[in-house]
Amino acid sequence: MSPRPPRPPRPRKAGVTGMAGNDLGSLLGGLIGEGEGKGRDGKLLATLLGTLGDSGQLGGNPLEGLMRELTEGGLGEQARSWVGTSANTAVSGPEIAQALPYQTLEHVAQQAGCSPEQAADRLAEALPKVVDRLTPRGEVPQGSLEDLIRQQL
Repeated sequence: MSPRPPRPPRPRKAGVTGMAGNDLGSLLGGLIGEGEGKGRDGKLLATLLGTLGDSGQLGGNPLEGLMRELTEGGLGEQARSWVGTSANTAVSGPEIAQALPYQTLEHVAQQAGCSPEQAADRLAEALPKVVDRLTPRGEVPQGSLEDLIRQQL
């Protein structure tokens, strides 16, 4: 498979910064089973969702924005498996890196204090679990992301 040309960056959206971002990162960390003090992947996910999310347009639920980006980036089948009720299809870090706009991945990595490659590897590990947990009925639910996470904890 030949590499896709770089996708144009999307403007960053406000939403997951400061205390709210820390709280969301903690909630996401709890959702994927990160213990006290190990919320690094939760913060990584919170930054990604805040950057890609449609929080202003979809009532605070950025999952639809994430699903759209992954689908446009060539991971639609895998992402749909995470939402669906069957087994989750695994993805690799390089696949995540290719599916997301580079500027987005670079921003997420910078916020997490790691390289874009490390961020992509961590996202490849965490995204299937998080999306699966947030979509227990096999569809992307409506509502704020914080409320959806709290329902699953």
